[in-house]
Amino acid sequence: MNTIIAKPVADAVNVTFSEDSLVVALADGRQVSAPLEWFPRLRGATARQRKNWRLIGGGVGIHWEDIDEDISVRSLLAQ
Repeated sequence: MNTIIAKPVADAVNVTFSEDSLVVALADGRQVSAPLEWFPRLRGATARQRKNWRLIGGGVGIHWEDIDEDISVRSLLAQ
């Protein structure tokens, strides 16, 4: 019998940006960052558009209405 063990995924609680990265704070205290190059819509967005985010699914993802972008925490952790 094979058992698949899923990696635990923490929910996002905050989003910030450095000059060239997306930085997501997780509920368990971790921070994950990814280069903006991975997200062309975020890379091309203004600072104001980047700040206009909201958590979706209780923190399983992040949505930017102004640029129609959604990113899941699971996908960030998989990279």
